[in-house]
Amino acid sequence: MTVLVHFWGVRGSIACPSPQHVVYGGNTSCIEILHDDLSIILDAGTGIRTLGQDYVRRPLRSGVLLFTHTHWDHINGFPFFAPFFMPGWRFRVLAGHLSNGGIYSVLASQMAQPTFPVPLGALRAEMSYEDFCCGDVLTDLAPGLVVRTAPLNHPNGATGYRLELGGKSICYVTDTEHVPGHPDQNVLGLIAGADLVIYDSTYTDDEFPTKIGWGHSTWQEGVRLCRHRLP
Repeated sequence: MTVLVHFWGVRGSIACPSPQHVVYGGNTSCIEILHDDLSIILDAGTGIRTLGQDYVRRPLRSGVLLFTHTHWDHINGFPFFAPFFMPGWRFRVLAGHLSNGGIYSVLASQMAQPTFPVPLGALRAEMSYEDFCCGDVLTDLAPGLVVRTAPLNHPNGATGYRLELGGKSICYVTDTEHVPGHPDQNVLGLIAGADLVIYDSTYTDDEFPTKIGWGHSTWQEGVRLCRHRLP
């Protein structure tokens, strides 16, 4: 019944492959949740490339990719995930901040000439692209998995996720801006009683006043929210 969480990329805005960034790694957002033969991928920043190299050595041949949103640092690793180009694999790709057909359109645009030479249609895996409404509860992704969602405060919209599987609950709440002194009720409702909360920690409280409107939060606010959450 073990649930594993692997951080393949945690950087925001831009990948930072340098000696100054070895503690947390230099890749942009990509988290994997593993339970038995189920793999849930959260975001497809540059970290998903290394995940793909690991994926091809595994016996499983399927996965679910959930996007928080589609800003560049969360999608630019998508074309470099090796299993997408391999027949016999199956993936569901979902997002909750776009209108119907939105996630397919965004990913296709990213992989279109003249900015990228390999089109989305070149993927050989069985791919399903789906849009849902942020706030929905997703129960059909895999047996024993419930995914709860909530809107986040970020330019162009973003989705927070709560994954319930294997008797555990894991929340992924990134790219969201808090209002000082006013705990975000959407976030509190999502993380209530969770076993693990992964939260936007782009700034410190001291840095935050000059970054208002940029759509990000602080590690201190993450701690405050977790202390404030309902039992």
